[in-house]
Parts: sequence; structure tokens; C-alpha cells
Amino acid sequence: MPRALEGIRVADLSHVLAAPTTSMILADLGAEVIHIEPEQGDDSREFGPFVGGHDKNRSGYFISLNRNKKSIVLNLKAAEGKKILRDLIRVSDVVLENFRPDTMQKLGFGWEDVQKINPRAIYCSICGFGHDTLPQYGSRPAYDMVAQAYSGLMSITGPEGGPPCRVGSSVGDIIAGMQGAIGILAALRYRERSGRGQCVDIAMVDSLFSVLENAVARYVNTGEIAGPLGGAHPSIAPFQGFQGKDGQWVIAAIGNDKLWAQYCKILGREDLVEHPEFKTNPLRCDHRKTMVAILEKEMAKKTAAEWCEIFEKERIPYSPINNLKQICEDAHIEHRQMLVEVDQPVVGKMQISASPFKLSETPGEVYAPAPMLGQHTDEVLRDLLGYSAEQIAKLKTDGVVNTTV
Repeated sequence: MPRALEGIRVADLSHVLAAPTTSMILADLGAEVIHIEPEQGDDSREFGPFVGGHDKNRSGYFISLNRNKKSIVLNLKAAEGKKILRDLIRVSDVVLENFRPDTMQKLGFGWEDVQKINPRAIYCSICGFGHDTLPQYGSRPAYDMVAQAYSGLMSITGPEGGPPCRVGSSVGDIIAGMQGAIGILAALRYRERSGRGQCVDIAMVDSLFSVLENAVARYVNTGEIAGPLGGAHPSIAPFQGFQGKDGQWVIAAIGNDKLWAQYCKILGREDLVEHPEFKTNPLRCDHRKTMVAILEKEMAKKTAAEWCEIFEKERIPYSPINNLKQICEDAHIEHRQMLVEVDQPVVGKMQISASPFKLSETPGEVYAPAPMLGQHTDEVLRDLLGYSAEQIAKLKTDGVVNTTV
């Protein structure tokens, strides 16, 4: 089956999570991603869980993010290493990195440098605060939690009245990585018309701020400073989780007044439909605590599974709150093929999450396992850049490149 991004080559200097998410998306869609790693490898090769022993080729974390990619080991402190990278940039469509803003410039591979090497290249950089920022933020280091905190996301996450909470997955990295992929695809489309590359400057803080939706809308329009509401929605009610009598949780998402009337009928509480404090969504939001206290008592009369069965029959938007065992073994996830088996070098057969891009003609797919550290060094130098066996041997002797497999 053809792949949407066949013919696109990415010189990928990324590490850990943000930009590796970008290159994972591009690779899943068929781009050739050449992951350029230092001798010690991408930092995430040291992140657990480890499968069958602790070494750089057994990190389940690294494997899940780097499927479909190639790996070369390159010493960018050496002049010959920089020459190899320049050679790669000349034959690549995209250069991707997520270092601090001044790192690539110091190496001689910032946006302006890449433009001179290959004017058609798309240069994508992902960092905490972006390249075009105030001086005090230019070299400020940032991890996902820093972005979650600075963007305001943590201030609206967690139980009502409780301390700020980090979202359970690294959404600062992941959303920035997704937006990086979108930016690159847009830049590639523009290049088709103009013939010119451009810089894609993604800041993790921007990425999270851009998805705060209701909280930002509330502040800029009303001055209200939103806070955490636990599992509730700030402007729709009831739209949250309730505990059944077995202690398990079920979400009831009552998104309009028609559903409210239907929900009240299911509960046997038709009296609530036209209640003066609950008859419209704005009223229900204004009197949320009173309403929720009533609903909690009603929802505690049946188990979560019983409510799920009733809501399914009555077409009420609902969901059990699944744990990781439940969702990984879920029939929907199986049908959508969102867990796939790969034959991973050293590790053997293992499952990883699949691509969510279900295109009818060119779907995203996992077609190759994650690379071992330096696995494709010889291949890239020989087949792509035209280096001889003697040249490659000398580069290895000089510590410029390495093959660890």
C-alpha cells in the first residue's frame, strides 16, 4: 500500500518526546526519518520500562516513539561529523530538532545556516518558549511539566479546591509534537507552490495555551479566572463522573436540555426537568453544587455497569472510566487495531500503540520496529551519501560515527 509521505526525508536530531512525536507521525505516514543520535544515544533509551533487561536497545519508552525510523550515531563536535550532517541536510526535506534555542546555532546548524545549505529544507524546532521570544526566555530550559505550569494548564487541572495537578500524560510535549507535524506538512505544501523552505517555530507553552479553550475564553471575555473542577466541565452541567453503588465511576455527559430531560426521566426524577434552578444549562452551571448533590444520590442507587447498560440503551453519552488494563484489552481498541505487534530487535515480539491516522488510501502504519542505536549508520553513509567502505571505516576509527549493533 502506498504511503502518504513517501519521498519525504527527515534529518531528525530530536530526543526524548516532543520532536520525536513529530517524527513518529511523519514516519508513520511514510516519511524516511533518519534519527541522528549522539554516541550515548537518545536520552529516552535510558527511560523505562525495559523489556528483557536494561540496555539502550530495550527501552519500551524509546521503542514506542521511534518505530519506522532509522538510527545513525554521529559526533557533531567533530568537523567530519558536521560535514556528514551538512551532506544529510542537502538531501533532506525536513530538519527537526528540540534543543534549547541556542544549541543548533552554536553547532552551526541554526535556521539561517540550514537555509544556506538547502534553501528548500523545512526547519522545525520545538522548545519550551520558542525562538522568537523575550530575551530572558531565549535559553530557558523547559520540560513538559514546566510548560504545563507556565501555560496555565495545571491551574485548571485537579480536584476542585485542590492543588494544581499535572495532566497524567506529557501533553506539553505531545501536543507540541503534533503541532510540529502539522506545521511541517503545511510548510511542505507551501514549498510545492513556492519552491522555498521555511522555519517552523513551535513553543510548548504556545501549544498548551492554544488548547485551553474555555478557560481563556472566560478570562478574556468576563475576567473570570478559572480553577480546577475535577472531572466536571466548566460550562456544561451535568458533564462529569459519578460513582455507582459499587464504587466504580461512570461519565454522564449531558450536553443539552433535551438530554437533560431524558437523563432525569432515566433517573426517575422528572421533577428536576423544569426545576427553576436546573431547567437550562446556564442555570445548571450556576447551581452546580446543589444539582450534583442530588444526582450523586440517584447515581449511587445502581452499579456503574448497570448505568452503562441503561445509558447505552437510551443513547445517553456516557463512558466507564477505564484503567489501563481495561482500555488495552478493550474490544474497540482491538477493532481499531490501536495495539500492534512488532518484532523488535533484541527484544523479540512486543506490542506498541499504533498510528491513529486511519486514511482510506494512505493510512498511518507501523511497518518497521524502532532502530537499535546506530543500526543504520553504514547504510545511510554508503547508500544515501555515497561514502566508501574505507571512508566509513576511517570515520569509525576517528570516532566521528559509530555502529553499536
